[in-house]
Amino acid sequence: MKSIRFAAAAAIALAFAAPAVAQEYPVVAGEYVSMSMISVDDGHDLDYAKHLAGLWRKGQDFAVKQGWINSYEILTNENKRAGEPDYYLITRFTKFPDAADEDKREAAYNAYMATTTAQMEAGSAERSKYRKQMGSMLLRSWKWRN
Repeated sequence: MKSIRFAAAAAIALAFAAPAVAQEYPVVAGEYVSMSMISVDDGHDLDYAKHLAGLWRKGQDFAVKQGWINSYEILTNENKRAGEPDYYLITRFTKFPDAADEDKREAAYNAYMATTTAQMEAGSAERSKYRKQMGSMLLRSWKWRN
């Protein structure tokens, strides 16, 4: 019985101590930052730029209008070294959708883009002749606690 009372007292103490520790942390989690690293074969920068300015931008602008993402941007690697990507495609968002929301988003996106998943995959396969996704990263920003 004594150990049960001790465990209960310890649990209560931790419940009150945890928020105090969390409040002392000087930062809070911000938005997620997804980064795709893309390499493009020589002579195909214009091809890829046209894709980004067309289909990719249309889809990203739609996602911003829907509130699915906060913003997006393209960064170029101006002093590329061997093994580094040419482009970084950045997308910022606040939260991940659940499975049901993902299905709704995909349907809305496909309807807006007037495409099917098979057509999107065929387009990706065509671009893969000159474009390689070297990897991706998921980062999270920190914001100063007020």
